[in-house]
Amino acid sequence: MMTTDISYIGMAVGMALLAVPVWIFYKLGLARQIGSTLTAVARMVLQLFLTGLYLRYLFEWNSPWVNVLWVLLMVAVASFTVSRHTRLRMRLIVLPLLAGLSGAALAVGLYFLLFVLNLPHPFDSRYFIPVMGILTGNMLGVCVMGLNTFYDGLQRERQFFLYMLGNGASHAEAIKPFVRRAIEKSLAPCIANIAVMGMVSLPETVIGQILGGTAPGIAVKYQMMLAVIIFSASMLALLTTLFFADRRSFDAYGRLRDVRIRK
Repeated sequence: MMTTDISYIGMAVGMALLAVPVWIFYKLGLARQIGSTLTAVARMVLQLFLTGLYLRYLFEWNSPWVNVLWVLLMVAVASFTVSRHTRLRMRLIVLPLLAGLSGAALAVGLYFLLFVLNLPHPFDSRYFIPVMGILTGNMLGVCVMGLNTFYDGLQRERQFFLYMLGNGASHAEAIKPFVRRAIEKSLAPCIANIAVMGMVSLPETVIGQILGGTAPGIAVKYQMMLAVIIFSASMLALLTTLFFADRRSFDAYGRLRDVRIRK
C-alpha cells in the first residue's frame, strides 16, 4: 500500500487552519503570540523542507561514515541547544553533553538495531538516521529539565550541600539528593506518557506508520520498543552528562563554581 501524497494545494488548505488560533490571539489582544506563531511555523516549514532534501541524499549515499557524522552533527546541535536553554556556560557543559548524548544514542540505538531488529547492516540510513534522530530529540528535553533541576537545586540549597560536606559526607553523597531530584523530575513526563500510551494518546509514530501502509500490529510493536529505548537512552544521557559536568562544576575546595551565564 502506497502512502497518499499531499499536494501543495492540500498543504495550503491545511495551513489555513492556523487562521483559527491566530484569530483567537487577535481577539484576545495577544499580538506577540501571533508573530511568534507565524515565525515558528515559517521556521518549521523551511527546516523540514531542507530536512527532506538532505535526507534524500543521505538515503541515496547510504554510507556508514556519512551517517555517523550526521548523527554526531545532530548531537552537537542538540548540545548547544541544551546549553542555551539552561543558560549554563558552554565551556562547562558542552563536552559533558556531547559525551552523554552521543554515548547514549549510539549505545542504545545500536542495541535496538542489532538485537531487536536483527539488522545485518545497522548503519543503513533508512533505520539508523530515524532512530538516532528520535533518540536525540527526546534526550534533549530530558537533559534540559534535568540540568536545570540539578543546578537550580545546588544554587538554592548551597548551605545544605556544604553542611553535608562539613559533616563528613563524600562529594558523591552530598550531591546524591540533587541528582535524584533531577532524574525524578526530568523523567516523570516520560513515565506519564508511557503509562497512557495507547488508551489515552495514540503516538505520532504509530499514526505515521499506519498512514504509510504499515500493519497496525507492526506499528504498535515499533512504538513499544521506541518508548523503551527513548526512556533508557534519556536516563543514560542525563546520568552521563551529570557525571562529567559534576567534575567541572566545583573548585578544589568543593565549592560550586559560577556555572550560569548572567542575564
